[in-house]
Amino acid sequence: MDYLSRTEELLLLAVWKLQDEAYGLAVRRHLSKLLGKEMSVGAVYVPLERLVRNGLLETWESEPTQKRGGRRKRFYRLTPQGMAALNAVKQLQESAWQNLPSLGLNLAS
Repeated sequence: MDYLSRTEELLLLAVWKLQDEAYGLAVRRHLSKLLGKEMSVGAVYVPLERLVRNGLLETWESEPTQKRGGRRKRFYRLTPQGMAALNAVKQLQESAWQNLPSLGLNLAS
């Protein structure tokens, strides 16, 4: 199985967190706040589209609105394959962090 990159993982988690409000700009804002630095447009939209092509996300469009000049918003949601990929990376991380010698960082287990 191919594991997710950290960026892909964070994008899928953001879509999951935002649920029905997961459109490109909202995902970008969420990640920028989470990471404490501004994410570029390309750093968000390019991997989002790759995740759609790979079947981990699906999209739907809103109705056009006057506020958006007649344009639609493109929303994202996790597919069952996306959920499975997040679960796999979570299990891998939990396994990797198990039974490590103490780093003296008082990490919660």
